[in-house]
Amino acid sequence: MLKFPVLGWVFFCLFVSGCQTTKIYKTELNQTPESLLKDELFIGQEAVYIEPPQEIFALTDDIKKTVRGKVLIEKDFHARSVKLIKFIFGTDSNNLAYRSNATMIAQDAYNQKTANCISLTILAYSLAELAGLDAEFQDVRVPEYWVRNGDYNMLSGHVNLQIKRPKQVSSLLLFDSKGIEVDFDPFIQKQNFPKTPVSKNTVTAMFYNNKGAMALVDKNYIEAYRYFKAAIEVEPKYHASWANLGILYRFNDHVNLAEQSYRHAIAIDPNSLNTLTNLSILLEMRGDFDESRKIDSAIIKHRINNPYYHALLADEAMYDGLPYQAIKHFKRAINLDSRLHELYFGLAKAYTATGNNEKAQSAMRKAIKTNRIQSIDDKYIAKLDLLRRRD
Repeated sequence: MLKFPVLGWVFFCLFVSGCQTTKIYKTELNQTPESLLKDELFIGQEAVYIEPPQEIFALTDDIKKTVRGKVLIEKDFHARSVKLIKFIFGTDSNNLAYRSNATMIAQDAYNQKTANCISLTILAYSLAELAGLDAEFQDVRVPEYWVRNGDYNMLSGHVNLQIKRPKQVSSLLLFDSKGIEVDFDPFIQKQNFPKTPVSKNTVTAMFYNNKGAMALVDKNYIEAYRYFKAAIEVEPKYHASWANLGILYRFNDHVNLAEQSYRHAIAIDPNSLNTLTNLSILLEMRGDFDESRKIDSAIIKHRINNPYYHALLADEAMYDGLPYQAIKHFKRAINLDSRLHELYFGLAKAYTATGNNEKAQSAMRKAIKTNRIQSIDDKYIAKLDLLRRRD
């Protein structure tokens, strides 16, 4: 089984299918959660500025004025809800756009018109709240999906927003039994993924984890610790904060603290394959092969039918300069789900690395055919034109 350290639960918008729900692994804890926070190991962390929750969700007076003028003029609940959706997605807001590595507070997401899905969803929540609508965050239970960032694989998740249907509303023309779902990922909008309501505190912790993970990638370990600590303080039962704290400890050679942080995260969420992978890597490094193999066996049973797992193996093969091995993994991923455009794009890159321009072009044409997002289409078409010029 290929092993790779992974940063946990970094929330970008994504395109995936499937889900798992059974408990995978249980572990015992040897330390209290409080004892896992070690400020003395990151001198200066208290001076790092952390956006307070009220700043993350705040809107400027100009934004409030615009929303009141365009949305609050509608007294009818249906009409106001539709106005808000048009304001968020339509020309009134100049089309808010997704960018995976842009984690920012609500007012910055609005002003810059581009952010990742958690930032855009935070913005939508604040706009809905200003419009007098009852909104609730949802964690969309998508399977594991990884994004490479330099030397690291980052595990992605997805959140969206549910605008609740008030009890007194009788018409179902615009609402289902629960309300309107606001999602910045058109693929996920069409899927029937399980969803779990999450609190504002949990979403704040997700925001802090994004910021901390990017600081960790940049080797700014003091800032990373401060963000992970802030996430734990605002929502101690959010497992990803402890998992990411464990990775931070591991990078700084605090192996025992890393292990206990991983185990605490797994105790909160026994289904976290990502954290189990990192724990297995650590145990194997220490020579604890029996538990490491036990964990590996549990992981592979749940990952084997996930196309993105095979795509990750392909990505690792490409990173290691093994394009023929990558082709095999991409083909396995496509056999599991042929609707995913990024798999064909990866396959095209692998064929290009082998010098097979004809097959690379064929894979790019399939990527264009399966993709439904214009900005990605433009990128793919440009890549295909480049391949054609090489003939």
